[in-house]
Amino acid sequence: MTGGPIRLLLAGALCLAAAFAAEYHVSLHGDDRNPGTMQRPVRTIMEAARRALPGDVITVHEGTYRERVTPPRGGTSDRMRITYRAAPGERVEIRGSEVVKGWVRDGGDVWKIVLPETFFGSYNPYRDEIYGDWFTDRGRKHHTGEVYLNGEPLWEAESLDAVRAPKPFPLARNPEGALRPWYAEAGETETTIWVNFGGKNPNEELVEINVRDSCFYPSGPGRNFITVKGFRMMHAATQWAAPTAEQIGLIGTHWSKGWIIEDNVISDSRCSCITLGKDRATGHNVWTHDPSRDGATHYNEVIRKALKAGWSRENIGSHIVRNNVIFRCEQAGIAGSLGAIYSSIYGNHIYSVWERRLFTGAEMAGIKLHGAIDVLIQGNRIHNAGRGIWLDWMAQGTRVSRNLLYDNTTDDLFVEVNHGPFLVDNNLMLSPLSLRDWSEGGAYVHNLFVGAIESHPEPARKTPFHRPHSTRVAGIVETRGGDNRFFNNLFGGGQEAEPREDRVTGYGLWMYGRFRQPSFAQGNVYFRGARPLADETGSVEVNTELAAEWQEDGGAVLVRLRGLEQGSWQGAATRLVNSRLLGRTKVSRAKFEDARGRPFQLDRDYFGARRGSRPAPGPFEQLGAESVRAWPLDSARP
Repeated sequence: MTGGPIRLLLAGALCLAAAFAAEYHVSLHGDDRNPGTMQRPVRTIMEAARRALPGDVITVHEGTYRERVTPPRGGTSDRMRITYRAAPGERVEIRGSEVVKGWVRDGGDVWKIVLPETFFGSYNPYRDEIYGDWFTDRGRKHHTGEVYLNGEPLWEAESLDAVRAPKPFPLARNPEGALRPWYAEAGETETTIWVNFGGKNPNEELVEINVRDSCFYPSGPGRNFITVKGFRMMHAATQWAAPTAEQIGLIGTHWSKGWIIEDNVISDSRCSCITLGKDRATGHNVWTHDPSRDGATHYNEVIRKALKAGWSRENIGSHIVRNNVIFRCEQAGIAGSLGAIYSSIYGNHIYSVWERRLFTGAEMAGIKLHGAIDVLIQGNRIHNAGRGIWLDWMAQGTRVSRNLLYDNTTDDLFVEVNHGPFLVDNNLMLSPLSLRDWSEGGAYVHNLFVGAIESHPEPARKTPFHRPHSTRVAGIVETRGGDNRFFNNLFGGGQEAEPREDRVTGYGLWMYGRFRQPSFAQGNVYFRGARPLADETGSVEVNTELAAEWQEDGGAVLVRLRGLEQGSWQGAATRLVNSRLLGRTKVSRAKFEDARGRPFQLDRDYFGARRGSRPAPGPFEQLGAESVRAWPLDSARP
């Protein structure tokens, strides 16, 4: 049989499958014995999930569903996916919590409740302590449980005495939040929770507690081609998502391929909200269980195991995470170790990450990815996240473009031990530390760096680089630093700190002159207090201060740049940046090109406006002192 008839048969089979695709309806007024029609819906999302086959749609109607959705199967292709969606125009919530009533006063503003072990079933979050590789507990225990008063999360205290006499926690973004704490003790047959409700009577309010470790997460890997759209998901007792562990999020893909997570409001996860991470079989907190070897050695072994287990474009990643609102989690808004390869993350609003700071660790950011190969991170708004975006190990072929980053206390962008090529273009980085660069082989084009830049080589660790557009490891080397390209950027200045022996923080690019691997710069503008790279040509220094102000107006953000007048950049030898200009990186010898291996030209600005042959430096083609609406972006979609 020739190729033509085969293709016709396949097309016919797909059409036949689509014709018989089912839609299952879920309603709080339904019954799981019903057929799942609009007139006779089922009661639980899980009952619909058990019935759904590739090509089917699950439509969930108005109300609050207190269950964990554990998809038993996925779709078979992008056209034959299983779709979970909130009914259009209806508010549908999936909560990992339960309402608790029957509180008894235990002195002053403190109340307690005693719950039998049967209340929790097989998982008790008030027994489950947060732990894992690169987790720091700050000298006390933390649990995956949480208590909510009228939808607001309260704070776990280290002791019952701290509940009775609460104090502000000075490390937090809002220290006074610690004045309404809770504490729990889990025995063999029952769990007691004490809460200081700050004068409220909990029997007259809505009080909920975490009881499930996730809201939407498969029990095993390989549940591919699932869409989750339009829900409000909250209250998950998530565990620390180390890169060397299975990463369970409030919603997570669990080492699968082809998910679409879109138009959701996702909040109140104890650790991470969305996870695109690895499975347990390739390693689970291996450094914690074997501290005799360093963490980098362990992670390199995890990568080798992942490759043997099928870590590749054919099996893993290629997810789309778009247009979600993600907030109130203490580790990461979006986390992914190895499992985010070839994915697109765009149009998301991420904030209030690591606000309380009762614990800390090395895996915390608005977006934290390991192994970001050919990943697009575009048009996201990330603020009050501690760290904005963190690309850690193996960011190759990744593009970070047109993101709005501000009010982040650690840094806006951290690139750690990557060897390139990766591209950072048209971003607004407005926090005190705009860029923490512990990598090499990056290209930074048309960005606004209001804050400082930290540069640091990493000779003590060896990390992988890959064949272009592949997960196959081409080599493992230390990070020497440098080999960067900086074209057409704006650099703000400020008072520089004393340099450390192992790293230098400053304004502008002058610190890159100390690396043996040279960096290249042209067409940049340095404002007062910022200094160019030594021997840099085609850039200008101006004697005005550059400062950024932002105003949040409902769902919009207005940004005003003071000191950025039209004449401030005259003389900068800007040019359109393309793949040919950027060349190849020193270590990987790979070209700067798009995810499909094609050359590119950066001829669009932050708003998508076309640039001329001599473009304006910075993110905006039309420079000026007026306020600009920097969010939402009308053209966040790739």
